[in-house]
Amino acid sequence: MHALKKCWIAAALCATLGAAQAQLLVGQTAGFTGQVAAGVKEASDGAKLYIDMVNAKGGVNGQKIELIALDDKFDPKLAAENARKLIEENNVLALFLNRGTPHTEAIIPLLDKHGVPLVGPSTGAMVLHQPVRKHVFNVRATYQREAEKAMTHLASMGITRIGVVYADDSFGADGLAGAQKGLVAAKLTPVLQEKFDRAKPDFAPIAAKLTKADAQAVLIIASGSSVVEASNAIRGAGSAAQIVTLSNNASTGFIKSMGANARGVIVTQVYPNERAVTYPMVKEAQDLARAQGLGDISPAMLEGFAAAKVLVEGLKRAGPKPSREKIQAALEGLRKFDLGGLEVSYSPEDHTGLDFADLSIIGTDGKFRR
Repeated sequence: MHALKKCWIAAALCATLGAAQAQLLVGQTAGFTGQVAAGVKEASDGAKLYIDMVNAKGGVNGQKIELIALDDKFDPKLAAENARKLIEENNVLALFLNRGTPHTEAIIPLLDKHGVPLVGPSTGAMVLHQPVRKHVFNVRATYQREAEKAMTHLASMGITRIGVVYADDSFGADGLAGAQKGLVAAKLTPVLQEKFDRAKPDFAPIAAKLTKADAQAVLIIASGSSVVEASNAIRGAGSAAQIVTLSNNASTGFIKSMGANARGVIVTQVYPNERAVTYPMVKEAQDLARAQGLGDISPAMLEGFAAAKVLVEGLKRAGPKPSREKIQAALEGLRKFDLGGLEVSYSPEDHTGLDFADLSIIGTDGKFRR
């Protein structure tokens, strides 16, 4: 009897410890090193702000969120392998905040095979919106919407000689499609439309052509260091064309990497001004960042913060014993969820999330200005 009683006590203790240590495993694969490292770090820091706050308050339904993050060095093949490990070996409930268009495309077969939802991919590729990807839940507007808005803005300023330089991958092609929509709407033809090898870019001949074409502005659809290299080549060739790029470069790290060429660059944005405290989400992120001594937040941090809010809401609605299937169903049932001034809605037929798009310019103080 005494031995039996000890077994009961041990079992009760194990159950108690199990409940206390229960964790909600979420996986992330992104380029923590390589050409997009600055933006990835800031987006991840923004997500961590919210997740840490939720965990400090007891987690979700009494369980804390554990984010397992793997570096894919911005390589689509490595992204797919990381996703496989996270899904099949770590048994994560969901994937979260990965980075890159070809990278997300490489992950999708695994999502579909195992029924794993992916929340907040850090890419605005239209291919992730239409047709609907069953397990992909976007939290940001499309690159096409951004590129179209940029072209419309340039045309409204009387700029007619516009060049487009884009990476030779699915991301570049997607942004190009949006730029073409904007150019057609403005009844303009690009003076230059050039693609480059993402793995081994050579911008000198492109910069020479851009200068010869006397371009007044150029949209560079590329990531991180490629935009820096392209800008250096363009300025080195003597061109004063207005440089424009998309929100995948909306990070403080990108501004620093641009150096002297940062001033005056137009960067499209998919979230409100990071200093606009009239948006409750922005104020919440600012307050949490300051409480942790992080200082100012960036647009990239806001992207991660918003994605984390959607992830946490999905976990909450999935109940005390969440599964991949329950999280999928919870997210598809999300209607008019208030992030703090912006609403997100999903359905089985629509996984777009937000449609917010804006423009910013990098000021002399090295900050984005609206």
